[in-house]
Amino acid sequence: MQLTLRDDLLLVPVIVAYRGRQVQIPDLVVDTGSAATMIATDAVAQVGIIPEPQDILHIVRGVGGTEVVFSRRVDRLQIGPRSVETFEIEVGGIDPAFDINGILGLDFLLQTGAILDLGSLQLDFSLE
Repeated sequence: MQLTLRDDLLLVPVIVAYRGRQVQIPDLVVDTGSAATMIATDAVAQVGIIPEPQDILHIVRGVGGTEVVFSRRVDRLQIGPRSVETFEIEVGGIDPAFDINGILGLDFLLQTGAILDLGSLQLDFSLE
């Protein structure tokens, strides 16, 4: 999968499937320093992922500051040909100063055996 380099960030589109619907979301930052995958609230609302009364809110901290998020198990998170079924994402606000829709974290990268080739800006996956 070809990555896009913009503003010194590696970006990739993902597909999120949830309750029989799916949406392609552009511009998630590939971030090996983030333990979890987080996607912007606005981006996943299209497939019905919205805060619900029983959701437990968490505060996450990163270089960009803190955000309040909730977790949701999606039917599938997919990049190119590789996907993970019943994958848990964090959903929250993204600082509008950053022109991104989320962060692809180490959780997805490890589960898929991701291979990051910075020379050719490619994200590939092991055959397992």
